[in-house]
Amino acid sequence: MKKLITNVAVISCLAFTGQQVSAQKVVVNREVETTNDGKMLLGNQLKDQFLKAPYADWYVKEHDEYAMDQKAINDLKKDKINSYNITVFMGTWCEDSHRDFPRLMKILEEVKYPENKLTIIAVNRKKESPTGDEGRYNIQKVPTIIVEKYGKEIGRIIEMPTTGYIERDLVNILKKDDQSVINEILK
Repeated sequence: MKKLITNVAVISCLAFTGQQVSAQKVVVNREVETTNDGKMLLGNQLKDQFLKAPYADWYVKEHDEYAMDQKAINDLKKDKINSYNITVFMGTWCEDSHRDFPRLMKILEEVKYPENKLTIIAVNRKKESPTGDEGRYNIQKVPTIIVEKYGKEIGRIIEMPTTGYIERDLVNILKKDDQSVINEILK
């Protein structure tokens, strides 16, 4: 009986170890040195990475100077933006990302968006990341901000907001989602 218990324990440990090995580790805050662009972030990033040099040069200025549309911010809170997942593809080499990524972060801070629901993926000039997520999301331009609920894409902002304000575009995406739910109920 003792041998049986030992064997079960060993097999359980081996199975658990096998699961741990097969689970892929995602490298976070990867930074690479490039010939043409100097330092560049690549792959999954945390917000704090943009407060370091050389990224803070453009991030902090745009973040701090951006004047948000307060009505749209209130609408985002009312429409429960925090119940959605957001994935952002951006490039630290890209001027549009330099403008809109810090603005998005300021908006998310204002609505107290949970950081664990935000995925930031930095890509190179070919719009590639180490994990290949850009292929799954069909990323053609950056920044691209993708809003999802229950694993389903609700909408996206590509390169620049159509209204001129990210927060207004986000409100439009959430309203579209509300309308699709209403349409499903009425069918």
